[in-house]
Parts: sequence; structure tokens; C-alpha cells
Amino acid sequence: MSAPTISPGLTARKAFAQNFSDNALGPVRTLGRTFRLAITTVLQIGLDILRGQLKVKETVVMGWYLVSVTAVPAFLMAIPFGVIVTIQIGNIINQLGAQSLLGAASGFAVIQQAAPLASGVLLGGAGASAIAADLGARTVREEIDAMRTMGIDPVQRLVVPRVIAAAVVAPLLALFIILVGVIAAFYLAVIIQGAGPGSYWQSFGSFASQRDLLLGMIKASIFGVIISVIGCQRGLEAKGGPRGVADGVNATVVVSTVGIIGVNFIITLIYTVFFPLQIG
Repeated sequence: MSAPTISPGLTARKAFAQNFSDNALGPVRTLGRTFRLAITTVLQIGLDILRGQLKVKETVVMGWYLVSVTAVPAFLMAIPFGVIVTIQIGNIINQLGAQSLLGAASGFAVIQQAAPLASGVLLGGAGASAIAADLGARTVREEIDAMRTMGIDPVQRLVVPRVIAAAVVAPLLALFIILVGVIAAFYLAVIIQGAGPGSYWQSFGSFASQRDLLLGMIKASIFGVIISVIGCQRGLEAKGGPRGVADGVNATVVVSTVGIIGVNFIITLIYTVFFPLQIG
């Protein structure tokens, strides 16, 4: 008997269906699993707090690690943010003859946009990548499967402390970046742009408010949750040995960066609609 022949058209349809499933539907399924992990983590955090079973030690250790790997880069990133914003805005303001508004423009941009985004990018590049590498290595070594076999929930034991640590460290980083960035912008405005120290701080206080600072802290905390959940999800789903772990780390950095930029756009749009810019 001769072997059955396979139609070239059928093979092409199967290849197209497989390619469509992997490249088009695959990211959608991954996004769904990420949302499910985020919801499960939030619910688990609430249950752990109510039961008094929160992994405080693990959370503190992870938080200190995130601070240690992002503190120096945050300082080095905050200075250019403040300087670049002051130079760009200062040139326009000088042409308009409104140097007294330089402090408002510089502080407003750093507080609402630069600081939360910088803290998110730092956590995504240094913190979340380390989370993905750690959990990915454990997954490849089948430690996660061993934990499930022993009745230990990986979400409660590993994911929850990392998400809480990132959600707490992110606004602290944002505060640090705001402090350094505003001071750098102030000295540049006074020394280079010729703005008066008194008018700088007066305009800064007139436009920037506690509500803007609160917005920056909330945005940074949300970014921390997003980044840590993505890192945990990529780490827990790593497969294929060291190559799979490396792919998970790379995907964590890319996806987290794109994710926080998109979320930042949505939050800023909503905030601008309900709280338009006004002099305090």
C-alpha cells in the first residue's frame, strides 16, 4: 500500500493556523494569564493580611534588594531629567519673556511625568528582570512544581512578597527622583537660565500641588505592581532551560516598559480631564 498523500493546500492551512495561533493569539492568551495572576495576587494579599500570614521577612528582603539595585541609577537618571526639562522649557519661556514660570514648568513635568516613569523604567530594567530570572531559574529546576507538590502556593510564597515590595519601593524611588530632579533643575535655572531663586520657588508652589505629588506616587505604585506581576508571570512560565529564562527576562523588560507607558498615558488623560491645570 502506498502512503497517504497530504494535500499542499491542507498543509499550508495548518501552517497558517499554527502561525496565527502562536503570533496573533499567543500574546492575547499571555495577557489574559497576566491579568489572572494579577487578580489572584491582589486577592491573596487581602487574604494574607486578614489571616496575618503575610510574608513580611521575604517582602522586606525583596524590597531592600530592589532599593539596592535602583538607588544609584535613580540618582544618575534624575539629574538629566531635571536638566533636560529645564533647558528645553527654559528656551521657550525665555523667548516669551516669562522666566518667572520656569520653576512651575520644570517642577510640574518632573513630578507628574518624569519621576513615575523613571522609577518604572528602573524597576523594570533592574528589579523585574531579576525577579523573572530568579523565578525562571526555579521553574526550570522544577522547584515551583516541587512546591505545588508539597501543597505550597507559589503565588502566596513568592509572588505576593515581590509585588508588595515593588509597589512600596516604586513611589519611594519616585520621591527620590523628584527631590534630585527638582534641585538639579533649580540650580540650572538659576545659574544658566538666569531665573531668580525666589520667583522659581514661587511659581513652583503656585502650580505644583499636593494632588500632583499624590498622582505621581499612585502612578509609581501602579507601575511597580504591573512590572512585578509581569516579571513573576514570565518567570513562572519559563521553559526550555537557560535560553527560556533569558527569553523571559528580555520579554519582562520590553513588555513592562511598553505597559507602563500605555498605562501612564491613560492615567494622565483621565487626570487631565477631571483635574485640569490651574494655579494653586
